[in-house]
Amino acid sequence: MKRAEFLSRLLIITGVLLAVGVPVILWMRTPLIHVSMAEEGGWTPNTLKAEIGKPLTLHLTSDDVMHGFAVGQTDMDPVDVAPGKVTDVTLTFDKAGTYTFFCTRWCGLNHWRMRGTIEVGGAVSDVQMPAVPLYVTLGIDIDAPHEAPTVPSSRPSALNGQKFLTSLDLNTMSSSDFYRTHSPYQVFEELKTTSLSDAEKWDVVAAIWQSNTGPASLNNGKQLYAQNCAACHGETGGGDGVFADDLAASGEASMQSMSGSMDRMQQTPADFTDSKRTLDASPALLQGKILRGGMGTGMPMWGSIFTEEQIWDLVSYLYSFQFDYEK
Repeated sequence: MKRAEFLSRLLIITGVLLAVGVPVILWMRTPLIHVSMAEEGGWTPNTLKAEIGKPLTLHLTSDDVMHGFAVGQTDMDPVDVAPGKVTDVTLTFDKAGTYTFFCTRWCGLNHWRMRGTIEVGGAVSDVQMPAVPLYVTLGIDIDAPHEAPTVPSSRPSALNGQKFLTSLDLNTMSSSDFYRTHSPYQVFEELKTTSLSDAEKWDVVAAIWQSNTGPASLNNGKQLYAQNCAACHGETGGGDGVFADDLAASGEASMQSMSGSMDRMQQTPADFTDSKRTLDASPALLQGKILRGGMGTGMPMWGSIFTEEQIWDLVSYLYSFQFDYEK
């Protein structure tokens, strides 16, 4: 029997059964989700729906190069999506809301656009409202330029600064609240009331910053940076990642022509080894940059991808490009 004839008969039988009130259950396969580079469309479809507690099975395939798949704000491990093959993923959500899925493989300049959403339905009481970010509470303008008037002449040592933390009454400065709301340069200025030399003050700043993190946090931040940031900002934070030149060229092109949405508003990635900029940035400011992204730049927003803990771990790691931490 030909496929067309089979389908026609199935539809006729289904219609008859429904007409006489007999319930009919039709088996439907989850549609195949295609992924291609952002310039070719990204994820298709890119909007999915699910229900709390009900498994959602996805069938994924790539139409061009190797891609990856992960869902933000969850603990799922990324999976590879290879060309010409089908990868099955089953997801179960325990909270209602909108989740972002994204590509985890650096597939091109517009890799960060490779995102889609999963709308998870449930009772209103099941929806968890996001907390107000610290940079919003503090009223920080994260787009305003910032440069420290004074920077250390050599790399500050947290180990050297530790001895001053124990001899001076710096409990307030060492607290997490103080650390998150002040830039390293602001803390350096606060230490002017002490008899320490400038180099010693910077060492104390490094010690305070180290006291607000730990090996596990730094290691997690390092992994997040390598997976999501290094391609633009560079492995050592110098703003010289593999896509840095392409971003700069795209920015120059956007100054000459506004055509082509994929080429607009791109700028050279931030250099975290630049002491003037990094040491005048508070953890709250960096949190805001990561959460919201850089308006008018190629910096994407990561608020729907990273958890709050992951963002603070990443912030801690960014300062390791400035300070020598005790091993």
